[in-house]
Amino acid sequence: MTESRKKSLIITAIALYFTYFIHGIGVSILAQYKQEFANNWGGNIGLVLQVSSVFGIGRLVALPFAGPMSDKYGRKITAIFGIFMYILYFFGIAQSSSVMIAYVFAIIGGAANSFLDTSVIPSVLEIFEDKGDIASMFTKFSMSLGQFILPFGIGYVANNSLSYRTLFYLAAILLVADGLLILTLKFPKSTSAGLSRSQSKMKFDRGSIALILLGFTTTATFQLWLNCNQELGLLYGVSNPSKIQSLYAVGTVCAILFSSFIMLRKFKPVQVLVIYPFISLLTLVLVYFVRNAAMVKLAGFLIGFFAAGGVLQLVTSTANAMYKENKGKITSIVMIASSIGSYIVLSIAGKLTNSFGDTGPIKVVLLNIIITTIGVLLALFVNKEYAEKA
Repeated sequence: MTESRKKSLIITAIALYFTYFIHGIGVSILAQYKQEFANNWGGNIGLVLQVSSVFGIGRLVALPFAGPMSDKYGRKITAIFGIFMYILYFFGIAQSSSVMIAYVFAIIGGAANSFLDTSVIPSVLEIFEDKGDIASMFTKFSMSLGQFILPFGIGYVANNSLSYRTLFYLAAILLVADGLLILTLKFPKSTSAGLSRSQSKMKFDRGSIALILLGFTTTATFQLWLNCNQELGLLYGVSNPSKIQSLYAVGTVCAILFSSFIMLRKFKPVQVLVIYPFISLLTLVLVYFVRNAAMVKLAGFLIGFFAAGGVLQLVTSTANAMYKENKGKITSIVMIASSIGSYIVLSIAGKLTNSFGDTGPIKVVLLNIIITTIGVLLALFVNKEYAEKA
């Protein structure tokens, strides 16, 4: 590959990472304006949370189509499709006058997420072939950066008496500019290009199935924490539970940087898939038995670091390395497992909370311990399978 082509592909990667920066804003911004949307739709905050949950439906509906489309028609087309749908989401949700209209645009937003996943992740893996695991983790870093900057944008909008819709419009405009740029950029040649149907057929063994199931467990670990840490903090005597979320966010960013520049130079990605969930498991066990404010705040950072800090991205990049001719499809499959994991465990967590009242958050921690233990066992099995094939 010539030096000029390398430089042009790096610009392509930056433009693709920017879509994840905006995606980080997109998955968080609705929750920041719950009251405004509730007033606009003539309902309560719970109605807005229901709209947010529809994102998952949009993802699941689109993923079976997004991956094959990425492999067959190219990463650029799939990226543009995802960007276009995200633009529709930002403009549409901001203008929604009823909850039914909002549901439609939330589904579009979830589908946009799927098309970006199956385009951006395979693309950066193909651009940075020798550093694919790090490249994949930086999609998470881009998202976290967007979520970190969002509160500052909300503060600016509030201080200048601007409409709550302002950031939605700004995000859409930035995506329009980024989409136009991506249209002009070169993409790496897809490894699935020109393959016959028999060549592109995927075969699964025990190791690959276990790896896909890790998409379920790794997502479940941090999703359960995200949805119970505030109530758990109050139960353990934390006066300002939002600090737990801040520590979680800091842990996530630190993990990506640490893993990219230190951890992945000393360990193989499949080994990290054991180490990080195992430390997450130890953290959850400590939280279950050591019930005080200091412990739950420390756990916020540790779970952010070891559960949310790019572990799912490592699962995806490892799966892509196993199926080099089907990067889009395998990304879809891992993300489907991730989405199902999120939906199932959060549904169970909701029932536990309703059934056990004030002690519900502790029961959710116990559920998380069980799920994360399964994840560690799956990761050990994947390592064993890798060792046997090496």
